Amino acid sequence: MKILDAIKIGSNLLKEKNIPSHILDSELLLSKTLKKSREKILTNLEKKIEKKNFYIFKGYLNRRSKNEPIAYILKEKEFWSKKFKVNKDTLIPRAETELLVDELLKMYRGKKISILDIGTGTGCIIISLLSNLKKSIGIGIDISKKAILIAKINAKNINVYNRIRFINKSVENIFNVKFDLIVSNPPYIQRKDIKNLSEDIKKYEPRMAIDGGKDGLDLIKKVIYKSKYILKINGSLALEIGNEQIKEVSKILTDNNFRIKKVIKDYKDNIRCVIAYYK
Repeated sequence: MKILDAIKIGSNLLKEKNIPSHILDSELLLSKTLKKSREKILTNLEKKIEKKNFYIFKGYLNRRSKNEPIAYILKEKEFWSKKFKVNKDTLIPRAETELLVDELLKMYRGKKISILDIGTGTGCIIISLLSNLKKSIGIGIDISKKAILIAKINAKNINVYNRIRFINKSVENIFNVKFDLIVSNPPYIQRKDIKNLSEDIKKYEPRMAIDGGKDGLDLIKKVIYKSKYILKINGSLALEIGNEQIKEVSKILTDNNFRIKKVIKDYKDNIRCVIAYYK
């Protein structure tokens, strides 16, 4: 069988299962199967593939047809032009979060700062920041031991391991240290709304990374409250928040003596990130 035929078979199978990105996913899964780049297979469409590889490919297609996220099958996700290792113990990095990284790099480029990343997951935020802020150092914390292991691997792969520490710890247990920047992409989905999420998220991504409690603000409140005590003077707090949460989050920030410096909109013009400093 030729590469072109395999891609078509895969695409049709995924299309029948209502996978919107069926063509791209078929190409990516065949790329993984053949251990060649997507570009390489697309420039060799007439090349034949071995039967054993086609069976491996079908196994990947079967997983994707059940809505398993492509990132978990590939075991990686690109974020800020770097490949991050992911698995089912980590939230999959999102494009919206790159907007927050972009803004923070504009603010701190060339500066020497200390960073705390709360709920670090894959480590994608703090690793992306440190890979560009060459003089800076940071700590990433997460209550998931398994997520911390993945973050450490990513830090080594992206060559920032000597400037970062990952700790299996809750934000409530951080004491006696202060930071220039605290960043967090906490769980912010209301518990009652989790059932309405797409199948790939609610069935596969870690519940603790999406469940924001009854009002979706449980972790956001904890991060804001704790940040008052561990931010340096004029330090900044950068949060990713849920769609339509800016009003409630603004009030919590104001009530805790924070002043909003900047809000960031996503690709659909919704406010999804907020940067504030402690007065």
